[in-house]
Amino acid sequence: MRANSNRREFLRATALAGAGLALSNALPAASNKSVLVFTKSSGFEHDVVKRVGGKPSLVDDTVNELGNRHGFSAGVTKDGRIFDTKEFHSYAAVVFFTTGDLTALGKDGKPPMSAKGKQALLDAVRGGMGFLGVHAATDTFHTLPDPADRSNRYVAHGDQEDPYLRMLGAEFITHGLEPRLQDANLTVNDAKFPGLERVTSPVSFNEEWYSMKDFMPDLHVILTLDTQGMKGECYQRAPYPVTWARMHGKGRVFYTAMGDRPENWKNEFFLNLLAGGIRWSIGEASAQLDANLKQAAPGYAEIPPKFPAAK
Repeated sequence: MRANSNRREFLRATALAGAGLALSNALPAASNKSVLVFTKSSGFEHDVVKRVGGKPSLVDDTVNELGNRHGFSAGVTKDGRIFDTKEFHSYAAVVFFTTGDLTALGKDGKPPMSAKGKQALLDAVRGGMGFLGVHAATDTFHTLPDPADRSNRYVAHGDQEDPYLRMLGAEFITHGLEPRLQDANLTVNDAKFPGLERVTSPVSFNEEWYSMKDFMPDLHVILTLDTQGMKGECYQRAPYPVTWARMHGKGRVFYTAMGDRPENWKNEFFLNLLAGGIRWSIGEASAQLDANLKQAAPGYAEIPPKFPAAK
């Protein structure tokens, strides 16, 4: 793709009128702030971010439709050069559904971030830009080295963790294989967080559940995964956070581990949560962010037994 067409891609704020998403308890409209949806896959490329036949991905379409419903606009791109531009700083928040080392060309062949671009992102969030990580955002910028056997992912790195992951709040280790997808119960730790009003525990949800570690101590945990009865070595651990919010300097950071299954991008519970997270990240919704990690997930620091890596 030529450079000028790449530039048009990340400067274009799309307004796609989809078939309509079944959302209840609609939030008040935001003041037309914009978010950047970044879906470069330097590692594994998930189906929900693939563009087939030049059409927008499912994630692109869904965030645009959420914007139509909740009063914000969205720009979408896989081009890592966006972070070196003035245009990047015009966005109120950035949404990441990404994998791998984004400063490398990687599997999708899209232009990578520069090292300066990565730092520009971190500086922008610390300075007040919102950040939303969805699902594979924790499978991004793994703490180095990251060998093929993934052994370093089972080590608690603490403040030596990659700065992107420190900003986000945790790092992906692995997910289950047999089965890859399974039903599990979610505990709602903050039923007042935007999008979760009147939702009660437990919430049964089918997903490719990420097992994670190196949780930042200041997390405000929104949802925890009840691991009791789950199949797979990576879940043989105490309940742990799968959705949270935190402040990174002046920036509002939100993450949810859900979002692998295409079906979930039409699920009312997930979409209400995602819309609430976006509106909170751009300052159009409020939330109490007490650090409740130890109360919500006392065994959060457990690292599960290692088993062969997912492919």
